[in-house]
Amino acid sequence: MIGTLINFTTVMIGSVLGLLIGGRLPERIKTIVISGIGLITIAIGTASAIKTENALIPLLALVIGSVIGEIIDIDKWINRLGDWLKKRFDRPNSQQNFTFAFVLASLQFCVGPLTILGSINDGLSGDFSLLAIKAVLDGVSSIIFASTFGIGTIFAGATILVIQGGITLLAGLLKPLLISVPHASMSAQPRVIELAAVGGVILIGLAMNILEIRRIKVANMLPALLIAPLIVGLLNTLGIALDFGLGGR
Repeated sequence: MIGTLINFTTVMIGSVLGLLIGGRLPERIKTIVISGIGLITIAIGTASAIKTENALIPLLALVIGSVIGEIIDIDKWINRLGDWLKKRFDRPNSQQNFTFAFVLASLQFCVGPLTILGSINDGLSGDFSLLAIKAVLDGVSSIIFASTFGIGTIFAGATILVIQGGITLLAGLLKPLLISVPHASMSAQPRVIELAAVGGVILIGLAMNILEIRRIKVANMLPALLIAPLIVGLLNTLGIALDFGLGGR
């Protein structure tokens, strides 16, 4: 849990700094930095997505997962949570979008390969180096998010404790579900690779929200993160190669 606690701390510090200096930063500075965060999010997402052994696997996972997410409407429930927090903690007459800040920051901090691999490594071996890197990235992002979108960013820190901390605590239980190649590292496990690939695609969708290219209900795609390793596990059980016998990498 050390990595998660470090990550939580950097987000809290960054959010407070962002609220304190937000009014002093010119709007053009906020805009260009937010654009930079969006672009680096695309880069990180793409780097993970292209590692897939077969693009059909994340595609199927995203289709199935998104349908499930849309039926449940995860986006609606997360927004309702944001609205509930807003009523209790937002400043009266604030012009900033508390719920948008909470949802955007929560997804930014808790979706992606660093969250998944870092949390599992921390839980299994106590190696929190990946989460330490993520903590720095999230700390910088939280400064800009808080200064631009407001106090809702602070409450996204709770999602780090719940989701990232939960993965770390459950790492021992998750390990048998994710490992299919006994002597390979966690990052080289096919199920983890496909899970991270799906996370990468979701990050690209999140970047589109950050850059205001298109509004995507990214939260409704989250079940795909569970579907991807299940698809790989099913293929393993049936003895089907990940490239479906089509001559992959």
